[in-house]
Amino acid sequence: MTDTGTATGAAARPPARGAGRWIERWDPEDETFWRGHGRRIARRNLVLSVVCEHIGFSVWSLWSVMVLFMGPEYGIDAAGKFFLVAVATLVGAVLRVPYTLAVARFGGRNWTVFSVALLLVPTAAAAFALRPGTSYSVFLLVAALAGVGGGNFASSMTNINSFYPLRKKGWALGLNAGGGNLGVPVVQLLGLLVIATAGAAHPRLVLAVYLPLIVAAAVLAALFMDNLRPVRNDTGAARDAARDPHTWIVSLLYVGTFGSFIGYGFAFGLVLQTQFARTPLQAASLTFLGPLLGSLVRPVGGRLADRYGGARITLANFAAMALATGVVIVASARHSLDAFLAGFVALFVLTGLGNGSTYKMIPGIFHAKALAKGLTGEAAAAHGRRLSGAAMGLIGAVGALGGLGINLAFRQAFRSAGTGIPAFVAFLGCYALCSAVTWAVYLRRTAATVAVRDREAPQPALAKV
Repeated sequence: MTDTGTATGAAARPPARGAGRWIERWDPEDETFWRGHGRRIARRNLVLSVVCEHIGFSVWSLWSVMVLFMGPEYGIDAAGKFFLVAVATLVGAVLRVPYTLAVARFGGRNWTVFSVALLLVPTAAAAFALRPGTSYSVFLLVAALAGVGGGNFASSMTNINSFYPLRKKGWALGLNAGGGNLGVPVVQLLGLLVIATAGAAHPRLVLAVYLPLIVAAAVLAALFMDNLRPVRNDTGAARDAARDPHTWIVSLLYVGTFGSFIGYGFAFGLVLQTQFARTPLQAASLTFLGPLLGSLVRPVGGRLADRYGGARITLANFAAMALATGVVIVASARHSLDAFLAGFVALFVLTGLGNGSTYKMIPGIFHAKALAKGLTGEAAAAHGRRLSGAAMGLIGAVGALGGLGINLAFRQAFRSAGTGIPAFVAFLGCYALCSAVTWAVYLRRTAATVAVRDREAPQPALAKV
């Protein structure tokens, strides 16, 4: 059973009860409703969403850890390991589209329970396959299965976006995504612990930790999360969002931020092993640091975007990412591990900030478009929630493909040049492009166009793209 409320007078009486943990009416923009009942319900769903998404990210990034356990006896070179990681990235990116649609089709709580339980499949498959002598094709298949963990992000963000009012979305989405992103460094820290204590011959100890955690998360989601009936009743939102050019413009920006975060997170350990000849233990002792900091600062990026505007923070962030990439290129050329680590960790921090600010732009853009159409009040807020929730899944999918591009770029760079420098030069060009697009579409003002300001009270005029 679950709590529900109405937009008018919701705080004056207890919410009605509905079967199957379905909330029939939801109006977070109404301050009385939000303070009386909405905030508590939204917070409960947010906490459990973070837990489930966190485990999903750990499973998705599992092979960034497993490849550190794969010594010469496995017969797989660096390029082959990069490709294993790339396959998991690709599958996770592609699955984000149907996972977004699944929230409207089945309900956020129902889909969370199923998608978390599904994580048992790639985890158990990895435990079965991870041994010397297993064929490379089997490793590719098992790595592909881990991609289901990447889909969880899209459904989780779409679901939580619907629970929170516009003025709180930057912080709420930042917490949800940041807590989920922490799954990357946590599984890497666990891998470090296993390598340091039991040795590189025992990767199944990592998997043994996650099997019961997956079961526990699915049970908690089933018991305490909620479905929103208005979200389920709107299955056409994804089609409308896909037709809007801003969905694809922000997708490009998210390639630069989240694509960098997940791509670097998956590849960091392999780059250290290949370019700086680190042992598995040495690589594992450093791999977690960047993803950890990048995950922790993502809510900060959302909070800064709530205050100053997502486009402004995103533009400044891309400029800083370009600078950090320059440091990494120089450090790589001079074979300076200390400078390389400083630049790379700075990149991780900046990707986290950019993730939060870019995602904050999404609801602000669609709310501004609703105002430009003449909608006001709850009608404008509902229209913005409808399209931004659907757009988040598409944007998340395209952004994750940036992680695939990063791993393929590293694979080609090390295969052809023996160093990651050509890949970093390409990434630098990407950040320059993202900076130009952010400024031109969302910040530049001329007599003919007025940029969207994705803040709490957006301007009704929208830049033409």
